[in-house]
Amino acid sequence: MRAVPTWLLVTIIAGAAVAVVAKRMIGEPVNVRDLFGPPVVLTALGVWSVLEAGGLNGADLGWVVGGCLIGLGLGALRGATVAVFTRDGVLHQRYTGRTFLVILLAFLASGLYGLLARKLGMHPEARPINLSIGVGFLGEALVIGYRGLRNGTPFAPEKPGPLDGLGDRIDRLTRR
Repeated sequence: MRAVPTWLLVTIIAGAAVAVVAKRMIGEPVNVRDLFGPPVVLTALGVWSVLEAGGLNGADLGWVVGGCLIGLGLGALRGATVAVFTRDGVLHQRYTGRTFLVILLAFLASGLYGLLARKLGMHPEARPINLSIGVGFLGEALVIGYRGLRNGTPFAPEKPGPLDGLGDRIDRLTRR
C-alpha cells in the first residue's frame, strides 16, 4: 500500500478544518456525531501514524504527549469561548471573536512548541498534523458537549448519512 503524500494529507485536513470553522462561524446545530466524530477520527489517525513511524524514542513520545496535552488544553479553552445556545428547541454553537483569538494563540503555541521540538532533535514523524488538529478539536468538543449537557437543551438529531437506509434500498431492488 502506497503512503498518501504529505502535501495531500495536509491539504485534505486543512480543507476539512476550514469547512468546520466556516460552519461554526455561521452557527450550526450541535449533534453528537458531528461534534465528536471528526476529532476522534483525526486523533486516531494521528496516533496510528505515530505508532507506525519508525525510529522514535522515549523523548519523541514525551514530546508527542506534551503536544497532545497542550492541544487538548487549548482546544478546551477554545470550547469555552464558543457561544452555545438554544434555537428551534435544539442546541446550537457559533464561534465568537474570542474563539478566533484562542485559535491564534493555539497556532502560536503549536508553532513555538514544534520549533522547540525540532531544535531539540524530535523526529518529524512524531509530530503528525492530524494528531495536533484532532486533539485540539477533541478538547473543544469535550467542553462544548459538557456545556450542552449543563444547558439542558437536547442535542440536535443526527443528520442522515449517505449510507443510511442503504440496506433497505438494496432489499427493495433485489425483491423486484
